[in-house]
Amino acid sequence: MSPRSTPIVLVSPAMAIGSGYYRPLVAEIERRGWQARALPRRGFERGEPRASRREDWSYRDEIDEIAFAVAAARAESPERPVLLLGHSLGGQLVAGHELTRPPADGVITVGGAIPHYRHFRYGGLHLAAMAALVVPVMTALLGYLPKPAFGGPGARTLMREWARMVLTGRPPYAIDRPITTPALVVSLGDDALSPLGAVDALADRLFAPAAVTRWHHTADQLPPGTSNDHIGWVRTPATVVDRIVTWWHDTAPSS
Repeated sequence: MSPRSTPIVLVSPAMAIGSGYYRPLVAEIERRGWQARALPRRGFERGEPRASRREDWSYRDEIDEIAFAVAAARAESPERPVLLLGHSLGGQLVAGHELTRPPADGVITVGGAIPHYRHFRYGGLHLAAMAALVVPVMTALLGYLPKPAFGGPGARTLMREWARMVLTGRPPYAIDRPITTPALVVSLGDDALSPLGAVDALADRLFAPAAVTRWHHTADQLPPGTSNDHIGWVRTPATVVDRIVTWWHDTAPSS
């Protein structure tokens, strides 16, 4: 694969995590000769407005920002494939992008899931309670979801959409066809926030079976001093990036 055809990877962060956290992942991808950049997570970038009664946004707004970044990457380097890498919430957003906007050339999700409460331990009662009570009550009273609630400070519309997905298992965008973009869907062995069943639901419900490569990152694949938990994998991402590069080399159409 020539340098001109190596991908550019756009990383969509997890809920409540700013783009700066992904510097080790971006650096690891770029060590492979690819390009990468972490997209901003609205409300969690230094100097940008936080969620409040006045500042609100939705899944659709976040997906629009991904679409803008994809279009900008294509204009900047038309010969490079554009890959979307979504972490956790970012995985839900890049899937929504593929269903509702002109698609990217490839999709990777890491810890991306349909967080229906029934996929979680102990019946997910704690998650259901948060979605049914904490999110609607706090966003009604304050106009946003404050810390220390999960995702806080969270925009009321986005958090209400997330809460409905927790309770119903339905993402906050139309699913009128399966995603056919080549996709690598990664679950993490030590991930309590995106358990295996929830990641499988994302793969099975949103993607065409022929488009998906599933990989479960187990503990026996971990080099010493690295992590495969929901957040920690980003700090030591070499094993995940190895798998992404292998997948794309096996998947990319020959030029």
